[in-house]
Order: sequence, then structure tokens, then C-alpha cells
Amino acid sequence: MHRPPRPLPPARDLAGLVRLRRDLLADGMSDTQIDCLVRVGALHRVRYGAYVTRDVWESCTPEDRHRLRARAVLARAHEETVLTHTSSLVERGVPLWGVPIAVVHTTRGAPERAGRRQDDWVPHRGLLRPADVEELNGVRISTAARSAFELTTVVGVEAGLVAVNRLLHAGEMTVTDFEAEMQEHACWPGKLTANIVVHLADGRLESVGEDRFSYLVHRQGLPRPEPQHEVFDEHGTLVAYLDFAWPEVGVFVEFDGRVKYEKHRREGESLADFVMREKKREELVCLLTGWTCIRVTWADLARPELLAARIRKVLAARGAVAS
Repeated sequence: MHRPPRPLPPARDLAGLVRLRRDLLADGMSDTQIDCLVRVGALHRVRYGAYVTRDVWESCTPEDRHRLRARAVLARAHEETVLTHTSSLVERGVPLWGVPIAVVHTTRGAPERAGRRQDDWVPHRGLLRPADVEELNGVRISTAARSAFELTTVVGVEAGLVAVNRLLHAGEMTVTDFEAEMQEHACWPGKLTANIVVHLADGRLESVGEDRFSYLVHRQGLPRPEPQHEVFDEHGTLVAYLDFAWPEVGVFVEFDGRVKYEKHRREGESLADFVMREKKREELVCLLTGWTCIRVTWADLARPELLAARIRKVLAARGAVAS
């Protein structure tokens, strides 16, 4: 039994927040007045000829600032232009890692030139079937599986794996959907990245940190652990899900990250109380199983060789053969 998909959170409504120069002129402003409002900070220039109020810009996350920039691009692009690659994933609210989001990516399916590449916009040209496009939050974007495949053509394996796993975990697509996109676009560059990603993909993983740990295991040549391993007490009651485990040797991994705290913290529970409850949970698991726990943090992921050596040492002590 595995936990159900965790849907992506709803996006902030950005409708009508981006104003083009022509809109401001139609409201009676002059170019001089617009420039003055930008200089004093009342308006923020999202990109050339597109503006939002300072309060809106300052209240936005980096992801929502990307979404505003994307709307500014679409407002002046051809009507057949669709948000794709990184921009489609950001619009969906997919947690990303290692993916630059300063640049908007779009695709236009017409045979004409898609547009001129700019500092904040990369226009792609490619076949877009009706089934490849959907509308979300008032803008047209590529489907989940297509946007995931598109991303693997412009980023590395680890960043691509994070995005694919987050979509799988949210129930936005299946591995079969992703494989269908790989087959449909077999001639695209970057296919090797997608091949590795689909081999490592696992929607059971619950956070970006877990995705990155699974990639570290692969890169460092460690035995592949079982994710979301279930632990039962003597009465057959499920007492814990372990992030990763090597059941055959009695070793498990718990990843400590903000997502776990935000997801599993009880109402009114402080961070200190949550940490204490997690410690008691770990003690219970060790008591029931006799296994050894390895705790992993984001800082550990920044030192992959050291973390891999620590894991190998623990596995070896438990009798495992860690290559």
C-alpha cells in the first residue's frame, strides 16, 4: 500500500496584473509619466513594454515573477504561442531544482519563425498537436508529460529527474505518458537525458530532497534502496513510512528537509516538538526492526562523496556489499 498522489497547490491568480505600454497610454498616461513611475518605483518593468505595480512585484515569489514575465511575453507574441519547457512547469507549480527560471520558454507550431531569442525569452519552433496543449490559469501551456520531456532536452539528469518525479507524485502524468513523449520525439536532441531520467523515475518519492538523494545513490554507485518502506508493529498496525530502506541488511534513510516539516507537522506543533516526535518515531522503528538509521540533510547532498562513503560504511557494517 502506498500513499495517494499529492496534488500540486493552486497557483496565485495573476489575471490582469501585467499592463502593456499601450494599455497605460490608452488610460491617458504619457511615455514620460510611465518612465517617471518606473524611476520612483511605483511601477516595475517586467520586460520591455510590460509593467506591474511595485506592490505586486514585491509580493511575488521567483516563480510568480516568472509567470508574470511569461504573460508579458504572450501578450505580444503570436496567438498560437504556447508556454513550454520550464515555463509550462512553473505555471503548474511543479517544484524545480537546478533549473534557471529567469528566461521564458515558448513554442509556436506554425512553420514560420517562432520569434527572435532575447535575454528573457527563448522561442522554440516545433509541432504542437491539439493533444499537446491545454489551458491553465488563463494561459496555454504544453501538457505535463510533454513539458517534462521538453525540460530534459535543456537541463541535466538530476534537474530533469526532480521535475519528472514531482509530476509523477502529484498524479499529473504517468511513466507511460512520459515514455510516449520520448517515442513521439525520438529525433529531438537530449534524448539520452530522458532515457536516464525514465530509468530512475519514481513517483513514490515525496520531495525534491528525496529525488536528489535517489540521484546521488545512482551517481555514486550505491545499491538502490526501496522508497517509502512500510513498518508495522507487533499487532500489524502501520506505524511508519521510511523514506528509503535496504530491508535485506536492515538500514534505512530519513531525509530531513522543510517539506517533511511542512507536510507532517501537526496543527499548533512547534518545530522543536516536531523534531522530538520524529526522534521518538525513529526510536520506535529501530526498536521494532533492529535497523540502523542514516539521517540525510540538504547540506549532505552538497558533499556527495562524503555522504556515499558514510552510507557504504554503514552498509558494510550490516553485511551489505556496497559497490
